[in-house]
Amino acid sequence: MKNISKILFVTISCFFTVNIEAQNPIIRNIFTADPAPLVHRGILYLYTGHDVATQDDTNYKMADWHVFSTTNMKDWKDHGALLSPSAFSWATGDAYAAQCIERDGKFYWFVSTFHKKNEVSQGGAAIGVAVSNSPTGPFEDAIGKALIINEMTTDMKYGWDDIDPTVFIDDDGQAYMFWGNGSCKWVKLKKNMIEVDGEITTFKPKNYIEGPWVYKRKGLYYLVYASEGTKPEMIEYCTAKSITGPWKYQGIIQENVPNSFTTHPGIIDYKGKSYFFYHNGSLPTGGSYRRSICVDYMHYNKDGTIQKIVQTTDGVSSVK
Repeated sequence: MKNISKILFVTISCFFTVNIEAQNPIIRNIFTADPAPLVHRGILYLYTGHDVATQDDTNYKMADWHVFSTTNMKDWKDHGALLSPSAFSWATGDAYAAQCIERDGKFYWFVSTFHKKNEVSQGGAAIGVAVSNSPTGPFEDAIGKALIINEMTTDMKYGWDDIDPTVFIDDDGQAYMFWGNGSCKWVKLKKNMIEVDGEITTFKPKNYIEGPWVYKRKGLYYLVYASEGTKPEMIEYCTAKSITGPWKYQGIIQENVPNSFTTHPGIIDYKGKSYFFYHNGSLPTGGSYRRSICVDYMHYNKDGTIQKIVQTTDGVSSVK
């Protein structure tokens, strides 16, 4: 009997140890989606969507955008809901994927939501930009109108293709914004970050659906995106020697995630390691409309190609 009790004690202890050590999902107090990391002055900030759908809902309900931060990749500070579609007088609907980027001491938060039907637009998805002097706000509409409206892109014959902006500033100071559902679109931004500079270019990488993330590493440009996968989305990517392409398809780096139809990449280097943020539906009562952000390591081969992401419940180790 003593041996049985000892075995049970060890088994239970191990069970609780595993659960205590498990880090993914990293945000557990609310349902979060569409991660967008930013490093500023030694702090990693994570900009996220916020799922508020009930267990019975059959579509997205995303109330606002939140910000979290960490200095050790283990402990996350919740700075709260710092922006919502109501901050934009022209907007209506939900808080879809967004990304914040710093330039010249200001923080520009590019967001996707929907446009009211009015004399400017007949509605549909639109991209706005909010600005702040701090990574944690307060943020306000930078231009008082949408940066991109549905009428600016006509290649996709539906109203929700102008979503999921990602913004990148190249070494020469030129800023670019990529976005789109169904097709990928890009445009130059002026130095003020609140005006487009030139024509919009549209293209479709292999298996592309939505959620692009653009960055540069060791002279190579990366376009990572949510793809068709096996009906639930996967993450695939392309590389190029120029930000304007041509883009070379490189393959799948993340397979389907648990309990969520979608996934969404957010990639950053921090304190000497590369991190891959994404979301799944693995929290209790979670699902495709009640998602949660996770992070795992990202590794590159010598030629710059990306190794397959290993999804874990342990997450990543603490850093100093």
